[in-house]
Amino acid sequence: MSATDPAGTVAEALKALYDDAGATRPEPGSGRQGKSSKAGKAGRSGRRRPRPAAAVHRLDAADHRLDAAASRLAADPSADAELTRSGEEFVRTLWARGWQPADLVRMARRELADEHVRLLTSLVRSETARYERLPHRWQAQLDALDTEGWTAPDRFTYATAVLELYRLLVRLPRLDAVGAVPGEALPPATAGEPKLLTRIRALLAKAEATTYAEEAEALTAKAQELMARHSLDEASLASGAPAPETPGAIRIGVDPPYEQAKAILLDAVATANHCRAVWNDAYGFSTVVGFEADLDPVELLYTSLLVQGTAAMTRAEAEQRAAGRNRTKSFRQSFLLAYANRLGARLAATTRRVAAETPTLLPALASREVAVTARTDELFPETRTTRVRAAWDEAGWDHGTTAANRAGLGPRPKGGIER
Repeated sequence: MSATDPAGTVAEALKALYDDAGATRPEPGSGRQGKSSKAGKAGRSGRRRPRPAAAVHRLDAADHRLDAAASRLAADPSADAELTRSGEEFVRTLWARGWQPADLVRMARRELADEHVRLLTSLVRSETARYERLPHRWQAQLDALDTEGWTAPDRFTYATAVLELYRLLVRLPRLDAVGAVPGEALPPATAGEPKLLTRIRALLAKAEATTYAEEAEALTAKAQELMARHSLDEASLASGAPAPETPGAIRIGVDPPYEQAKAILLDAVATANHCRAVWNDAYGFSTVVGFEADLDPVELLYTSLLVQGTAAMTRAEAEQRAAGRNRTKSFRQSFLLAYANRLGARLAATTRRVAAETPTLLPALASREVAVTARTDELFPETRTTRVRAAWDEAGWDHGTTAANRAGLGPRPKGGIER
């Protein structure tokens, strides 16, 4: 292939991505759809799993093809711009397939290395800069991305990293859409953050910063009470509206370690605030379904409770070590499971108390919960409940329960979570 033809050089190099077993050339609107935990199976070949020796041979062949493609790109500097343009097209295609910036970066962190995350961040920023306006919540996701770029030591290393990233991108399946896609017609932009979110954010920031357990509990409890009252106000307004609002959805990352305990905590916060959470362990997120006014507060409270819980767990471990007892992964996992379960009970109690103060609004609230359940079932018809599997550590459980009693609230404890 002549080095004077950058497009041809890139096209020839990218063939290595599609020649690998299981990779298919993506087109907007194509691909299988992953449902809840089944999403981890989406896009895989239906063939019988090969014997170990065959699998090793296939991986060696794939790596050889990628090395040859990287060498071709490294030898042609004029292909760099075309290579970047191809990456932007891959990213743009994934927007149409239900992915959002935070989802892509999360997958790159799970599957690849730091240099791939930085390359992806640059692609996402350059692709989204094309649009005059972005969907709701996208700007916050972009603001959370690292701004530091990556400088490769040589051209071959750079080309290899780019192709490894693109190989991941072309294999990602379709996800259920949880919002608009860049380029679509968007609702009018709202100026600033709603006052309620600002108040909740301030309360939770104080709860995270204080070293006094009683103060943290009071601040977190107040935040949940504000959320519960706001949800009732929204139900009252909606009951008199000419056209009922449709529940929406957001994705919230559930990162390792101890993903199961974190997913239970998010489920607790969502349930207490009239939402439903469905965990996708294969891709590291939960989808929270609910009415728009409830979704952002759920994310805020979950994030804050996770910060508070992690800090409490670190302190508890330090106390254990000071007493001469070394604790392990089972201590930390038991701690977080107990923390999530106890918070579930406390959050639910606050929500019930607030709702009981205005019994006339209970029918409207129940109607909204029915709509949320119906929307969840529509998006995820194949969910299943997963048993909690964890090594038991009594001290971890006791410390986690104590931390939850100090931190705040959360819905009914459950035996499992939807996946």
